[in-house]
This record gives sequence, C-alpha cells and structure tokens, in this order.
Amino acid sequence: MASRLSAGAREPQAPEWMSLQRAALRFEVSVDTLRRRVAAGELPASRMGRRLIRVRVAALERVLRPIPSAQRT
Repeated sequence: MASRLSAGAREPQAPEWMSLQRAALRFEVSVDTLRRRVAAGELPASRMGRRLIRVRVAALERVLRPIPSAQRT
C-alpha cells in the first residue's frame, strides 16, 4: 500500500491537547495528581463534552517541568 504522504510532507505533529490518562503516563505522575492540580487551579484544563477532560501539552510542560539537580564533582 502506497503512502499518502508526499516526499516533502512532514511527520504528524504532537497533539496540542492530551487526556489526563495519557498525560499521567507521559509525565510519570498519577491521574489523581493531575486532577488535584486542575482543581487547585494550577493546571488549566478544558472539558470536551460531558466527561472528557483535556489539558494542553504546553501547560503540562510548564507546570510539571523538572527541577535541575546539583551535580557533585
């Protein structure tokens, strides 16, 4: 089966929105931690329909950024 992408086409971009479950897996935190951050107002989220909650990847990266550690020499 031939690919529908032309020679100059780029690969698909990362999603702008992510479910709490997928975000928890990617950032190695629990879904409950993300829900607490949303409830506290620390992590902006949007409801997509009645039950689906999505967060922006950029907001996750901003809120859950790693803390640099000091290196011992």
